[in-house]
Amino acid sequence: MERMTRVFRYLSHPQVCIDPDIPVPDWRLSEKGIQRTRAFARSELLQDTRSIYSSAERKALDTATIVAVECRLDVAVRERTHENDRSATGFLEPEAFETVANQFFAAPNESVRGWERAADAQTRIVTEATRVMKQAPGGDILMVGHGGVGTLLYCHLAGLEIDRKHDQPGGGGNVFAYDLEQDSVLHAWRPMEALLDS
Repeated sequence: MERMTRVFRYLSHPQVCIDPDIPVPDWRLSEKGIQRTRAFARSELLQDTRSIYSSAERKALDTATIVAVECRLDVAVRERTHENDRSATGFLEPEAFETVANQFFAAPNESVRGWERAADAQTRIVTEATRVMKQAPGGDILMVGHGGVGTLLYCHLAGLEIDRKHDQPGGGGNVFAYDLEQDSVLHAWRPMEALLDS
């Protein structure tokens, strides 16, 4: 029986090596992040994937490359799918980061401590994802990126107001899926491991 559903999946990069002395966009995956991605890349869930897109940030591109090797596909880099611009503050300790991230989602039309506004980041990621959905060849699509802009994209696709309650679970390495034929969300964020037997 022919498969009727065509799926767009968004994957957030998993755990990284946090280094305050390295710009955040240049952080690499940790060994745990690499192992989680390798396991996910071998999942039958991805057997109908025909195109892979990635943010240019190293942690996302490394994640996409691991999957692409397993799927025998190339990675197309989309420069404007980067995480929300936080260069105004640079690295923040976890507690401070969580505080500012909460404010980022709570006040989407305001720039919190110089960060890119959530409303602007949402427009950017939605524009890029829409282009990918229209331009990609047949088959499923995988876009690899980040939790912040990924959540903003999910909110748009699900018809939800921007709110951090829709954010991905901790640790990264989460996926949400969208049915391109039915124009509807298949599922919200789920850890990669929860989809391995799908």
